[in-house]
Amino acid sequence: MISEFQGKNRWLSNFWPCSIRIGAYTFPTLENAYQACKCRNVGDWAKFVSLTPGQAKRLGKKVEIREDWEECRPYVMLGLLREKFKDPVLREKLLATKDDILIEGNTWGDIFWGICRGKGQNILGKLLMQVRNEIGGRGAVGARI
Repeated sequence: MISEFQGKNRWLSNFWPCSIRIGAYTFPTLENAYQACKCRNVGDWAKFVSLTPGQAKRLGKKVEIREDWEECRPYVMLGLLREKFKDPVLREKLLATKDDILIEGNTWGDIFWGICRGKGQNILGKLLMQVRNEIGGRGAVGARI
């Protein structure tokens, strides 16, 4: 089991440097791309291209959010994870986790994407396992949200 995306497992974090391209925009991390996708106005995406992931996360709390965000955010995240793990190095690292349970353990209270103090849905961990199964040729066995 991988119980947090820190230290040697930091590469599982959405803050890990990787190139995510969506249309005309290339984001430096999955976090930047995810925060941009929240925006009601696609023209605001450009603001997220040159920020650190922490800055992008903070800006994402201030933008006008698209109406369907609550319903579509897990599917947006899944698409972004699929894009992140097209990188051959990251793909191999993810496959090397084999059948490990991936848990986005955190201390900041995120019980949707992860688990904090024993509580949470761990949606990010489940989506990562789904992507691992897909790229490993096993479909989405046991990892659906």
